[in-house]
Amino acid sequence: MSEAAVTAASSTSAGTPGSRLAHELAAERQQIRRELGLTALTGVGLATGVVAGFSGGEAGFGTTASTLWTLGYLLAYLAGGVPATRLAMRALFRRRKLSISLLMVLAAIAAALVGEVRDGAILLFLYSLAESLEGYAMGNTRRAVAALMDLRPETANVVRNGSVDTVPVAQVEVGQLILVRPGERAPLDGVVVSGAGHMDQSPITGESVPVDKVAGDPVFAGSVNGHAALEVRVTKPASESTLARLIHLVTIAQSQRSPSQRFSDWFGQRYTVFVLVGSVVALGLFLLFGVERGDAFYRAATLLVVASPCAIVISVPAAVLSALARAARFGVLFKGGAALEDFGSVDVVAVDKTGTLTEAKMRVTDVIPFTVSRAALLGVAAAIESGSEHPLAKSVVEAAAQEDIERRSVADVVAVPGMGVTATVDGRPYWAGNAKLVSHLGVELPEAAREAAARLEASGRTLIAVGDGSGEAGTVIGLLGVADTVRSSAAPALAALRDGGVQRVVMMTGDNAAAAMSVAAEVGIRAEDVHPSLLPTDKVAKVGELSREARVAFVGDGVNDAGALAAASVGVAMGAAGTDVALEAADVALLSNDLERLPQAHALARDTNTVIRQNLGFALGIMALMVVFTILGRLPLPLGVLGHEGGTILVVLNGLRLLGWRPRPGGQRGGRALEPVTTG
Repeated sequence: MSEAAVTAASSTSAGTPGSRLAHELAAERQQIRRELGLTALTGVGLATGVVAGFSGGEAGFGTTASTLWTLGYLLAYLAGGVPATRLAMRALFRRRKLSISLLMVLAAIAAALVGEVRDGAILLFLYSLAESLEGYAMGNTRRAVAALMDLRPETANVVRNGSVDTVPVAQVEVGQLILVRPGERAPLDGVVVSGAGHMDQSPITGESVPVDKVAGDPVFAGSVNGHAALEVRVTKPASESTLARLIHLVTIAQSQRSPSQRFSDWFGQRYTVFVLVGSVVALGLFLLFGVERGDAFYRAATLLVVASPCAIVISVPAAVLSALARAARFGVLFKGGAALEDFGSVDVVAVDKTGTLTEAKMRVTDVIPFTVSRAALLGVAAAIESGSEHPLAKSVVEAAAQEDIERRSVADVVAVPGMGVTATVDGRPYWAGNAKLVSHLGVELPEAAREAAARLEASGRTLIAVGDGSGEAGTVIGLLGVADTVRSSAAPALAALRDGGVQRVVMMTGDNAAAAMSVAAEVGIRAEDVHPSLLPTDKVAKVGELSREARVAFVGDGVNDAGALAAASVGVAMGAAGTDVALEAADVALLSNDLERLPQAHALARDTNTVIRQNLGFALGIMALMVVFTILGRLPLPLGVLGHEGGTILVVLNGLRLLGWRPRPGGQRGGRALEPVTTG
């Protein structure tokens, strides 16, 4: 089994992305070519020896056939055995470890000593072939991540004094203005200064549809511009862009071993010692029980091969690294194999409300006129609120704009802190605000208004009363109900989580009970699983309480929920692209605000755990089966080699299927979890 493959799988460099990663990949490709060349030479030597043996070369000396027989097998042993011996000696003397390569070399030598030179050459050829194929296959995971490097242009169009200069991205400074033409990729992170259009952010955030961009909107490096040119103010240098940090964090994640991977490494090292000692003991027992000397040595050599833990050692990183690379492709960043495995086995998912289940964007949900028409009520309210930047005010203005209500003239706008606003609209005094403003103005609400206000507040709406200020006390002309916008993907996402094996979905929010219950009813969370009016410290305590009974994942925005993210078994940050705190605080980062990514990430993690169990079960089973046949019967060495190396390649290919993983419709459990993918 290829130690180079194991090293690449379990200790991927955590250095900064860029030229270093490109250099590593170039060296890796050169190493693979070298291994394939040596494998070919081993095969040529084996074929020459076999053909010469059929011509009598094995029996005679001094003939052409015997010379070819000797040279052929010598070539096979040198081309296949010397590289494996170098790896074995390096591991033994530099790291003080007994490696799997040592087992293969000893088995080949033992076969030659008992007169089975051909079987030893077959062993070295198949081992060399498996090593080359594993190195190439494991390189697929690194190449999948390295493909992200192709998303970043090498140059940027810098706007200076009305002209555009093309310069390397490394020379562009924060604050400079760059031009992103139609069809181009954004070379750096920034903010749109002028222009309006849309950008395809799917390579970065995984969003399936282009995102509209106007002045003030963020731009991520690697996004593809649409039909309109955009001028963008650079906010981060090339080394700190969202794309650069994504590549950096993915490479770090590949170097962090999962619990299963740590077990396979621990098991592999100790089991190698056990196999060596066990083979010597088995040889003694064979001789003690009267097995012919040559046959005893042959069976001990076969035992060395079939009992080697190659498939066990490589099976976990093959699955984990493939899943990490696949997740990064659809906008989900796992901070290592441990986070991946843990997320696949969570029992409870706790979610924040504002910004997670909702868009943190207020909208007018109810318009209840009393003495005027609906259009008149919205028109007056929008005029009063037009000068305010408060989210409630903006929602009223947007609602009027969506219904094409004519704008009214407004003057004498006066804010009443904590209550609302008074203004003159079309020369007439009006006011808009909460219940405190109604009480402050001494306005008496009619019975119908009191009943409507009670209904709105009971359903979690924020109440805005609009009144005519004419007369001694004024009158209420209507009520508006405003609420946060629930994400359209929230309810399907939570349902998919439950279908995927999550036992409970819990809401934790600092909002009041009425607002929390309203959102919970809309997204399908049970009333008993809603925890409103929580401070950040309360969320941490609640997560700790749940964690004593089950494995908990907490989903939040990664900023004000940092404590809860850290306290959970797995912290999941929503909309983490471009947010340093979110990327650092969470174990899993959803780079977009698309909640559909949550059940997809969970399904991928769950399927990865399934593949790991499949690989370990198959590897242990095939090894145990061949060991029993070797001890109780005579398992031919070539068949043992074929079973051992073939099993190793099969578990690698099974893990690499995760590179082509596709979510099942609706996130259901069962059914066809994975789709096969060509790994070449």
